[in-house]
Amino acid sequence: MSHRTRILFLLAGVLLLARSNASAETAKGFVSLFNGKDFTGWKVPEGDGGHWKILNGVIDYDARSEAAKDKNLWSARSYKDFVLRIDWRIKETTGLYPVPTVLPDGTHQKGPDGKDIVTPTPNADSGIFLRGASKAQLNIWCWPIGSGEVYGYRMDKKMPPEVRAGVTPKMKADKPVGEWNTFEITMKGDRLTVVLNGKTVIANAQLPGVPESGPLALQHHGGFKDGKYSPASSLVQFRNISIKEL
Repeated sequence: MSHRTRILFLLAGVLLLARSNASAETAKGFVSLFNGKDFTGWKVPEGDGGHWKILNGVIDYDARSEAAKDKNLWSARSYKDFVLRIDWRIKETTGLYPVPTVLPDGTHQKGPDGKDIVTPTPNADSGIFLRGASKAQLNIWCWPIGSGEVYGYRMDKKMPPEVRAGVTPKMKADKPVGEWNTFEITMKGDRLTVVLNGKTVIANAQLPGVPESGPLALQHHGGFKDGKYSPASSLVQFRNISIKEL
């Protein structure tokens, strides 16, 4: 067999494998939300100034959007019940942030003075808004509690204790800063399950009052001022975004 023939056979094999993988994904009912080339299917904030951008096939953000109003990147479509798969990584931390110790019930550990016990921690911060609601946001950050918690519900003292505990991660499943992570997020009714890197961190948690439908958003957080980043800025990237409507 000639060298050229071997190359042709190899290329044919690669194409067949790619088609097989694509067919398997389609068979599962998932639809890609990011083509790796442009923002088709997304709404870049008006006046952003190119800070949400495509870089080497991933969505890259530097936390410096110049948009006068909303700086988040929203999906063009709204979704009701779904399974969302998305890869994300924190590129680097942006300073020390006073991180509280979050207890399993979602509350913060207090000191003798009744105030939160905090630990200065290298941090960056972003997240994913579900159904158009900032309250229903899955956090992406460097807190010891781990990513995947729903801050808006966990911190709402009007919510029942079981709700606040339910949106608190059962474990930290994040990989080190700089490495890629994978969320599988399931929304069905007002119930949320989050699997991070193959581990279930939120299991069938209730989000009372969550909208029935709404768009997704990749979150802007923090920012750049006076020559430096605030210590919880969203220096993040996203890739391999797909969704299956239920």
